[in-house]
Amino acid sequence: MAAISLSCTVLPFTKLNLSAYKSHPFGTSKLTVSTSTVAAKVLHSKTIDSLPSIITELEKERAHSKEEDDQNERETNTTTHENERRLSDVWRELHGQDDWVGLLDPMDPLLRSELIRYGEMAQACYDAFDFDPFSKYCGSCRFTRHAFFESLGMAQNGYHVSRYLFATSNINLPNFFKKSRWPKVWSKNANWIGYVAVSDDDTSARLGRRDISIAWRGTVTRLEWIVDLMDFLKPVSANRIPCPDQTVKVESGFLDLYTDKDATCRFCQFSAREQILTEIKRLVEKYSDEELSITITGHSLGSALAILSAYDITETGLNVMSDGRVVPVSVLSYSGPRVGNVRFKERLESLGVKVLRVVNVHDVVPKSPGLFFNEHVAPRLMKLAEGLPWSYSHVGVQLELDHKNSPFLKPTNDPGCAHNLEAHLHLLDGFVLASGRDPALVNKASDFLKDHYLVPPYWRQDHNKGMVRCKDGRWIQAERPKLDHHPEDIHHHLKQLGLASDH
Repeated sequence: MAAISLSCTVLPFTKLNLSAYKSHPFGTSKLTVSTSTVAAKVLHSKTIDSLPSIITELEKERAHSKEEDDQNERETNTTTHENERRLSDVWRELHGQDDWVGLLDPMDPLLRSELIRYGEMAQACYDAFDFDPFSKYCGSCRFTRHAFFESLGMAQNGYHVSRYLFATSNINLPNFFKKSRWPKVWSKNANWIGYVAVSDDDTSARLGRRDISIAWRGTVTRLEWIVDLMDFLKPVSANRIPCPDQTVKVESGFLDLYTDKDATCRFCQFSAREQILTEIKRLVEKYSDEELSITITGHSLGSALAILSAYDITETGLNVMSDGRVVPVSVLSYSGPRVGNVRFKERLESLGVKVLRVVNVHDVVPKSPGLFFNEHVAPRLMKLAEGLPWSYSHVGVQLELDHKNSPFLKPTNDPGCAHNLEAHLHLLDGFVLASGRDPALVNKASDFLKDHYLVPPYWRQDHNKGMVRCKDGRWIQAERPKLDHHPEDIHHHLKQLGLASDH
């Protein structure tokens, strides 16, 4: 089955139907509506110079439009209880059972909320990562596993982290790896790259299943990592991932990052692959009497790792339970590059993995690698180029966003802004009128909001950059609790997976 590409374009605010806009912030060129003169004045007025004031005015506009679209308001503004009931009823469709047909254009409100929810779980990887080279904890997670979501102000998300994930330095992707300038550091060879989380009982009841979620960290440098791509495909079986087809290939840097390990490092003595597979096996066995789902998310390079790990989980058969039930595996990725060749795409689809890729049309990362031979090339030519090490193909369904349609964002050509995850979530939310997600989050780690909204760029900072005052009055870096590395039963699960011989 060929990859599906569904292009959706964000529309401007409309006077005609602001409340209807709330239910589908995307539209196609076939949908025509008159531009709102009132909303446009609110958004671009020079007399209103603060973001809270603008949001307030927009809320007033929405309130005035309520009477004109009362029926639409009743349909789209369902109660929280009704939304929760619907989510538990339709979660399989929202996670790609039917390849998201009919859910993207216009955007289904529940799908939109799910994309934002999992996008925030990917964003949490950035917010929790210590990327300061002046920190002796550079390359680690700033929080302990048990306090992860609470430390990020996400205590209500309904998940608990069951395991942290680590990777060792990858010679093919050096800009993924962050190192401290301190001589004595938490680890010289490891970087924290994400986590596995499980929904709690209340959230599982709301979702309609127990959800096992994997979130992968992307790169924290701007876009330097793109030049690191060797742009060379190699068989997944070359790194001991079981695959019956030697022509199934992925980008070598992604594959090595996923499978490399360092026996001298307590965090990386097991590869990211081994960490993932053993934890998924443990959790599937633990919750074997429940309805389960495996949802994997990631941004940028983390998107590539999400797709690769989804493939590995299904190729290894870990999503097949002892009674024969198959746990659905889906990937919700953001700004991801191409991962493998056409045969990889076909194999992934045959294994039942569902992938929804959210991209900004102005972002260069989803266009790489495979600039010349990719899914847009004529099938006959791609067939001829199939054996080349530079022939790539995207997988799954593509949902396109366009940041130039947001009245909040600068008309910049900065590739880092187009790649920004918070900007993607801003666009998914329909700017302001959907869930009320604060546009100020866009500038958390960028300078993308228009200046007259008075939101400082790069405003998210650690308190005093982690410095604390000790008893003698000197300022020092605070000590942190030691991070968990690997559970004691990992050898047991490795043996069951046939991987124990590696250790």
